[in-house]
Amino acid sequence: MKRRTIQLRIFRGETKYVAECMDLPVVTQGDTLDEVTANIREAIGLHIEDEDLAELGFAGDPAIVATMELDAVA
Repeated sequence: MKRRTIQLRIFRGETKYVAECMDLPVVTQGDTLDEVTANIREAIGLHIEDEDLAELGFAGDPAIVATMELDAVA
């Protein structure tokens, strides 16, 4: 079965937010959550633009699912 999602995690690095793709070799960063989100969408798009998604194990037009790691509250 082909995967319908590309999974990634977003976390706060020392000075920037970092987005790391779990399914593709793609990592990017940004000063804000909005910036890192835009950057990871662009980076994934550039990575797969010349690739056959089926060869990578994905169904056509996969969704991006992000997990955000937050600092502990207590």
